[in-house]
Amino acid sequence: MPAVLTAVPSAASGDMQLVRRALARDGDAFRTIIKTHNQRLYRIARGVMRNDSEAEDIVQEAYVRAFANLDAFRGDSSLATWLSRIVINEALGSLRKRRKTVALPENPQAEIIRFPLNPSDDPERTMAQRQILQLVERATDSLPDVYRTVFMARVIEGLSIEETADLLGVRPQTVKTRLHRARALVRKALDDQIGPVLLDAFPFAGRRCERLTSAVMRRLGLES
Repeated sequence: MPAVLTAVPSAASGDMQLVRRALARDGDAFRTIIKTHNQRLYRIARGVMRNDSEAEDIVQEAYVRAFANLDAFRGDSSLATWLSRIVINEALGSLRKRRKTVALPENPQAEIIRFPLNPSDDPERTMAQRQILQLVERATDSLPDVYRTVFMARVIEGLSIEETADLLGVRPQTVKTRLHRARALVRKALDDQIGPVLLDAFPFAGRRCERLTSAVMRRLGLES
């Protein structure tokens, strides 16, 4: 007897199911969308803004804007890409408004995110890990905007060349060129102080994730 093949739901169909539930004001669907995409959207926003609190504000505003226009999502791209575009537009719009009124310093002092480390680890190892990640974060923050957004999306967030090109509205070859330059600048900034490391920087989990999720849910009237 031939084996019966069962269809595996695609990511796109899963996105559409979530969106339909959210449009029906299903609070769990909103929460799932937010928690699933918080990390990526925060990293992208921070890659543009170079500031922790401003990045959180951008992500919150982007969620509210996205949920207000959720019926416009047709599944032509993934929900992650659709939300990421909204975050980038929100962040770039915020920068444009700022530049109209305030001249940005050439080397703004970026805040370094203190991401969670296991307190049971060896203290010297913990300190070394924190110092390495601070070096990576500072090197990333020092990149010019045009290279930093590509670097954040491609290297730190792990998007493909095609996904990054689609997200930023540029050609794949442009992504490759900018990424090559960004990597060269990061290597120069690090100045051979560290070897290859896992770029697990710019986290967004735990209390930070819960706080932003709750704030968006309250604004949507789905949580007291």
